[in-house]
Amino acid sequence: MDTRTLLPLAASAALAGLVLAAGACSTGEAPAASRGAPERLADTGLYADAAAGTLAPGVRAFTPQYPLWSDGAAKRRWVYLPEGAAIDASDPEAWLFPVGTKFWKEFSFGRRVETRYMERAADGAWLFATYVWPAEGGEAVRAPDAGLRGACATELGPRHDVPSVQDCRACHEGRPSRVLGFGALQLSAERDPLAPHAEPAKEGDLDLAELLAAGRLQGSPETILAAARPVEARSARERAVLGTLHANCGGCHNASGPLSSLGLELEYRRGELAPALRTALGVTSRFQPGGKTGALRIAPGDADASVLAQRMGSRFGPLQMPPLGTHAVDQTALELVRQWIQTDLAPAVAVASER
Repeated sequence: MDTRTLLPLAASAALAGLVLAAGACSTGEAPAASRGAPERLADTGLYADAAAGTLAPGVRAFTPQYPLWSDGAAKRRWVYLPEGAAIDASDPEAWLFPVGTKFWKEFSFGRRVETRYMERAADGAWLFATYVWPAEGGEAVRAPDAGLRGACATELGPRHDVPSVQDCRACHEGRPSRVLGFGALQLSAERDPLAPHAEPAKEGDLDLAELLAAGRLQGSPETILAAARPVEARSARERAVLGTLHANCGGCHNASGPLSSLGLELEYRRGELAPALRTALGVTSRFQPGGKTGALRIAPGDADASVLAQRMGSRFGPLQMPPLGTHAVDQTALELVRQWIQTDLAPAVAVASER
């Protein structure tokens, strides 16, 4: 959770533009194009009967074990994989999806508010759109590309924003696989009991075992299953912390995306010392809050002095992390991270290295 410069929330569109212009993620995929999406959610292929809420054939629900924080929203998620097509999982940490793949994620704050949609089009680019559910009832229709600020109230105080298309791109363009929350670790049947805001897998959910059994994953089954094993950590709390950072921060802070030059890797990858430990523990932060010098990304035994915890606990534009998609601090995750730094890391002797 580090950056070369202060990036206020208003800069999210500029960040997305930089990502698209630079082609920073080299994946063989075409850059996301600006084009239309269906005006009604009912026309995206989610439902066989929209009025009854009956899902279309081939559309499956899934539940990631480390959910993304969105100001306390309740969520439902669905995926459609084209018949006969398979996901390229040769890199088990970065799945590449076939043309025609569709994802939907529904956000509720006491009622359905929005459903986000992404589809991989014939040219390889990902199409993003958001559909808004009227408070008075009725069908969901496409939101303006600029999004809707303050679209509804939340129990935590700040109002919820329906994201712009650029907001969607800014979050999803940060790693080779544009999809967040759908991979070997997230779909594993072996769930982390300490994962913040964890949702139990529901009956009928699509999971990793079913994808493998149906031949929907190309790659070594042994390698894919290895990537699904519990996060390697020195304690149960550290496991949950690394999984949470992976899900909420690793989409941007990783070794392959446009922010890779920062040297902060919060995306979990099996087979090495957890990148979050290697790149943050005892490492001097490039972002120095309040004009200070020498502050560490993670200061072992001192949560208050750790820039990572400070930025997670802020919702002041230039300081807050994540910079998009949230106006309320995830107090559960923050307390977990603070306890880990304060207690689990206290005996550790970190070697600081300027980055």
